[in-house]
Amino acid sequence: MGTISIIIGVILIIILSIWFYGERWRPLRPSTWKFMKEAGLRRILNLQAFHGYLYARWSNQYVNLLIYKIIPRLNPARKIWLSEHYHGKVLTPEQTHSIITNDKDIPLHDLEQIIPYQMARDIVLNGPPDIAVYECPCRHAQENPCQPTQVCMIIGQPFVDFILEHNPKSSRKLTQTEALELLQSEHERGHLHSAWFKDACLDRFYSICNCCKCCCGGIEAMVKYDIPLMTSSGYIAQLDNDICTACGICIDVCPFNALSENEIYAAVDWELCMGCGICVEQCPNEAISLVRDEKKGVPLDIRLLA
Repeated sequence: MGTISIIIGVILIIILSIWFYGERWRPLRPSTWKFMKEAGLRRILNLQAFHGYLYARWSNQYVNLLIYKIIPRLNPARKIWLSEHYHGKVLTPEQTHSIITNDKDIPLHDLEQIIPYQMARDIVLNGPPDIAVYECPCRHAQENPCQPTQVCMIIGQPFVDFILEHNPKSSRKLTQTEALELLQSEHERGHLHSAWFKDACLDRFYSICNCCKCCCGGIEAMVKYDIPLMTSSGYIAQLDNDICTACGICIDVCPFNALSENEIYAAVDWELCMGCGICVEQCPNEAISLVRDEKKGVPLDIRLLA
């Protein structure tokens, strides 16, 4: 079986090389070899490395196929399987900033308590991380997407070099200052931040998405198809009923439909709230705050990993 996998792998490399570069074949790009080298023999033999390659190389087509063709047809067991291999962790603005400004090496150790899925154990962040911004595949799939569309942040190597080299027209490298400015702009637009993991992307965290409720495939998978593709930040929204005027703004902006209202004040559905903090920033009366809730899992806070 191992020999067959190696032969298949070699054939795939040749086919993909010819496909990318036309009739005049030449070796794969440096970032591809860098990705394959870090993926290792095991991931190459089981074709996981090629899965990761295809996902990163054609993100728009991949996500569009997954969200609109595959996910609607999944049975409950396959929904759970998907979330164990490809999932996002909702981040508060503070947690997101801590990733971007990280200036310490994060050692490899068991991070099961930090990330709620086994596939995310091997998170590696060598700070300060390289950062690139890329066209959002989810917004790209919409006829009238939210603007701007270049909001998906790729974090760390070899992913940054891969995206920049294979998608030079739709990506660019960011300085730390530019990354923080992008995060702040998206936060002010009422978009949530989420860290994404995929086993085919070396079993680790590889991007920060800035998601809007109308375009995001991860949010749609959660709300429309009941797939646990995103997990809580570890916090929950808490309302001050003495201040709340039941204006309804928080209900409109919540990506997960976790807020409702009566005649006097709004209410939070504990099960649905992911602790993204959008309602906190959008509430005109400052009647909402995020509070730590241990039942919602452990936050992804880089400052706690050092």
